[in-house]
Amino acid sequence: MRPQLVIVGAGPRGTGILERLAANAPELYAGTGLDIHLVDPHPPGSGRIWREAQSPLLWMNSHAEDVTMFTDDTVLMDGPVREGPTLHEWAALGGRTFADRRLQGRYLRWVHERACAELPPGVTVHHHPRRALRITGSPEGRQQVWLEDRPRPLHADLVVLAVGHLDAEPDPAQAGLAAYARAHGLVHLPPDFTADSDLSVLRAGEPVLVRGFGLAFVDLMVLLTEGRGGRYEGDTYLPSGREPVLYVGSRRGVPYHAKIGYDWTGDRPPLPRFLGPAEVRRLLARPDGFDFRRDVWPLVEKELGFAHYHRLFTAHPERTAMPWTAFEERYARTGGPAEAGALIAAAVPDPADRLDLAALDRPLDGVRHTSHEAFQEGLRGYIEDDLARRHDPAFSADLGVFLGLLSVYGQLVRLGNTGTGWHGFFSYLASGPPGPRLRQMLALSRAGLLRFVGADMAVTAEDGLFRATSPTVPDFHVEARALVEARLPEPTVSRARDSLLRELHADGAAETSDGLLRVDPGDGRILDGAGRPHPRRFALGPYTDARTPGAFTRPRTGGPAFRQNDAVARAVLTFVRDRAAGRAAA
Repeated sequence: MRPQLVIVGAGPRGTGILERLAANAPELYAGTGLDIHLVDPHPPGSGRIWREAQSPLLWMNSHAEDVTMFTDDTVLMDGPVREGPTLHEWAALGGRTFADRRLQGRYLRWVHERACAELPPGVTVHHHPRRALRITGSPEGRQQVWLEDRPRPLHADLVVLAVGHLDAEPDPAQAGLAAYARAHGLVHLPPDFTADSDLSVLRAGEPVLVRGFGLAFVDLMVLLTEGRGGRYEGDTYLPSGREPVLYVGSRRGVPYHAKIGYDWTGDRPPLPRFLGPAEVRRLLARPDGFDFRRDVWPLVEKELGFAHYHRLFTAHPERTAMPWTAFEERYARTGGPAEAGALIAAAVPDPADRLDLAALDRPLDGVRHTSHEAFQEGLRGYIEDDLARRHDPAFSADLGVFLGLLSVYGQLVRLGNTGTGWHGFFSYLASGPPGPRLRQMLALSRAGLLRFVGADMAVTAEDGLFRATSPTVPDFHVEARALVEARLPEPTVSRARDSLLRELHADGAAETSDGLLRVDPGDGRILDGAGRPHPRRFALGPYTDARTPGAFTRPRTGGPAFRQNDAVARAVLTFVRDRAAGRAAA
C-alpha cells in the first residue's frame, strides 16, 4: 500500500512544506511511491490570502526584493539548500517595488508547480478543493481526514496542518455589538480578511467607525476610496463622492510604522547577542517554566538595544560620546534598565538617538488635545515625521532594530511562547505599510474623508447608534450607524469557526493560555495536555504557539519558517521511510 500524506492548507505554508519534501526526498526517502493530498478550497500555491481573484489595488506590504520562498545558507536546518528567485527576480520588477497581491499569487503558483515538478518519480500530488472538517484515528494507526461534501474520508499515514488564517466566532464583546446592530438596524463588520468583507453596506457620505489602525485598515481604506472611483493627483485626493467618512482609532491610536525606505550599508549587527540559542536552552530547561514579561522581555529589550546602538556607533560615530568597543563592553555588563539607561545617557548625547521601546509602543500615552481638529493636525505631523525618518539613512539605527526584531522572533519561535502582545508589537514596528500608503492617509485626512479618533478608542452602543471616544481628545465623541473591526480574527483554537481545530482540541490537543495550539517547537508535532507529541499529526502557522513573523521571509535572514518547514518535511519522510522498512522486514 502506498504511503499517504495529507497536507491541509495549500497556501504559502503548505507550498513551503512541499518544496522541502522535494528537497529532502533524495536523502531520506527512496520508497516505491508516496501520495500527497493537498486539501484547500482555494488555489494551490496562493491559498486564500494571496489568491489572484482579488482587487488589483491591494498591495503586498514588503518590497519585492524582500519576498522569497526559497532557502539560502543562512537558514539553520538539516536539509539541503535549494535556492530560487525572489519575487522581484522572478517577475523582473524593481527590487523596491510593492507588488500587488495578484502578482504574488502568480509567483506562489509558480513555486508550487516547481516544487511538484521536483518531487521524485512515484510521488504524486492530488489537490482536493474542499474544506477539511475533522481528523479521526488513534495515534497508533492511520488517520482519517473528513472533507466537506465527501462521504468517505482520506486515509493518511500522517497529517500536516498548514491552514493559515481562519475565521473565528466573535468574543463576548463582539457578539454583544453584533446583537445590538441586528436589533437596531446598524452595520457591524467583525474581524475578517478585508478583501472578503461585504463593504457595500457602508454608505457614501456617512460616518463609519473603524477600530484597528494596522494593515487590515490600510486595505479597508484603499477599497473604500480608490476602490470606489477616487484617485490621487500628487498629494491630493480627488473623491468620487461614493466614499464614506472613516473615523479610525486603536489601542495605540496611530498607524503602524512605515516600511524603511533605504538599503543597508556597512556591517550588520552580530546577532543574536543577548537572546540566542544558549539563552533559549536555559529558559526551556527551567524546571518551573518561565514568564515572558519577567524572564524573556529583558533579554528582548537588551538585544534590540544592542542592534540599535551597534548601528548608531558604527555608522554615525559623530553622534556618540565614546568608542563602540568601550560602550559594548559596559553595555554587556549592565544589570537592568536603570544601569543601561545611565550608560546610554552618557554615551549618546541626543535623546532622539536613544532607543525608547515604551515610547515607540505607545506614542500617545499622556498626550491630550483640546479639540478634534487640533488632534488631526497633530497626528498628521506625527505621520509626516515617521515618513521622513523611515526614509532617511541618517536614522539607520532604526534598520538595526528591524534586524534585531527578526533575530528575536527567530529565537522566540524556539521557545514556543511569544508572549501576549509580542506579535502585535513586532508587526507595529517591523511589518507596517508601504510609505505611499501613509502618504495616502495624509491626503485622505486633508480631504476630510479620514478622521483620527485617538488612542485607547472605546466603542459603546447607546441610543440606537455606535459611539466612539478616546482620552486623547477628552471632549470629543463621534456617533455612527456602522462599525468595522479592522483586523484579522484572533487565531484562537476554541473560537475558530473552522471545525477542524475545535475538533482537534476536543480530541486532546493542548491549547496555550492565549488560545494557540501547542506544538513541539522542534518538528511541529501537535502536543496533548501532558506535553506528549502526536506521532502522526503536525501543525504550523499563525494559530500555533510556534508562529513565525510575517507572511514571507526576507532573503539571507535565517528564515525560521524555512527551518520549521524543513524539520516537518524531514520528520514526515523519516516516518514514511521507517514504516516502509518495517513492512518490508515483516
